Amino acid sequence: MMAGRILPPALSKTEVMPPKTLPKYLTGYPPALVKQVHQLIEQGRLAEMLLQKYPITHGVRTDKALYDYVSEIKNTYLRNVGQVSKVMFDSRLQVIQHALGTHTSISRVQGSKLQAKREIRIASIFRDMPIEFLRMIAVHEIAHMKERAHDKAFYQLCRHMEPNYHQIEFDLRACLSHMEISGQPLWAVAAPLPQDLPD
Repeated sequence: MMAGRILPPALSKTEVMPPKTLPKYLTGYPPALVKQVHQLIEQGRLAEMLLQKYPITHGVRTDKALYDYVSEIKNTYLRNVGQVSKVMFDSRLQVIQHALGTHTSISRVQGSKLQAKREIRIASIFRDMPIEFLRMIAVHEIAHMKERAHDKAFYQLCRHMEPNYHQIEFDLRACLSHMEISGQPLWAVAAPLPQDLPD
């Protein structure tokens, strides 16, 4: 069920990636840290570091498996917040536009009751990434079921569900920066599932 990693094309010790402007994924981090990530990308070393830390992708391949995965996390930490009616990978979410996942709540009147349907959508790119990255995105969207704003309470809840939340988020942002600059995925890309094929 686990997919193997795919290594990026090897760069020789003297060959480096052409310098490009670093994408905005690391906005808000200290400039010295951003500069270090940029240098690692230019030297072709960031991919190797990420692959050593996160060597394989997860086995959550379908929307049903994703629903079960997200529901298990939610029911472990936020049992009393209500149910999620739909969880899915969404190929329309554009990581380049910084939409890694979404949480929506739609309220409908049914008889004399107001019922809320909650949906979580996660960008399809996370099908082919390590479980740590998928969990970080899932935790982020689950936390929005209780805390809407990105404030102290929100991030405390994220850390409660995933103690390494901030480190994983930073690694993911560095990974996305590398992928945008290089144009290459770091892990094996599986064949598209039928629901992802164009009509």
